[in-house]
Amino acid sequence: MTAATRQALIAQYARGPARLEAALAAVPEEARTWRPAPGKWSVHEVIVHCADSETNAHMRIRYLLGEKEPLILGYDQGRWAIELDYHGLPLGPALDTVRAVRANTVPLLQRMSEAQWQRNGRHTEHPSYGALRWLEIYAEHLEVHARQIERNLAAWGKR
Repeated sequence: MTAATRQALIAQYARGPARLEAALAAVPEEARTWRPAPGKWSVHEVIVHCADSETNAHMRIRYLLGEKEPLILGYDQGRWAIELDYHGLPLGPALDTVRAVRANTVPLLQRMSEAQWQRNGRHTEHPSYGALRWLEIYAEHLEVHARQIERNLAAWGKR
């Protein structure tokens, strides 16, 4: 990956919270806990998932940089949504969490050396997982969920 590509992905990563919040802002309050189908997440659940995922991401990049041969643990995001009762958790602090962990991580990403970008670890769900793969995944992560929110809203409008 070129330095220019990395910088573009870091910029996308930095814009992620604003993109997620813009998608959420279009959703009426009464549509936020509506599920488009059984087993599919509501907008509220998507936002709470993003908070959990972002806090995991926050630590994953730090383990990759700070530990020798780190083991990155996967988790069952669907199970978390059920077991942690995402609808019972507040939306505001979840959004605050997304903003805070991204704001705390962007400066780290901007300072990383070439050697740090080449750091790799082991992941319980992926055969190869390193700092560059981390950036590819998380630069896109909130964009993926913003589009999911937009699809939920469109489906809610057609119900």
